[in-house]
Amino acid sequence: MNNLIDNFKAVVTNYVGFTGRATRSEFWYFVLAYFIIYLVLAILEGLVGLTGIVTGIFGLAMLLPTLAVEFRRLHDTGRTAWWLLIALIPLVGLIVLIYFFAQPTKEGDNEYSS
Repeated sequence: MNNLIDNFKAVVTNYVGFTGRATRSEFWYFVLAYFIIYLVLAILEGLVGLTGIVTGIFGLAMLLPTLAVEFRRLHDTGRTAWWLLIALIPLVGLIVLIYFFAQPTKEGDNEYSS
């Protein structure tokens, strides 16, 4: 549980860090924490009777940190962040991105990060 919180805080505090690398654990712990927080907020919204206001604000607030960690994760696998645009292809793009995010770290220097 401590890794989950530490990695989430690390990503959020480096919310505009679009250069460098993000390890698999940093990325996936961030995704897990994001999902848990979003789920809790959605349940609370349902109980109170709000219609997506709080989850919308949370999603908007997390837009830059999410993009930054995705950029860094792609850099860690030796790919350019332009690969995020493949998500515009319905379903197939998301599957390809998940595959890229699950790849191991590319050791040594690469042209996108140090």
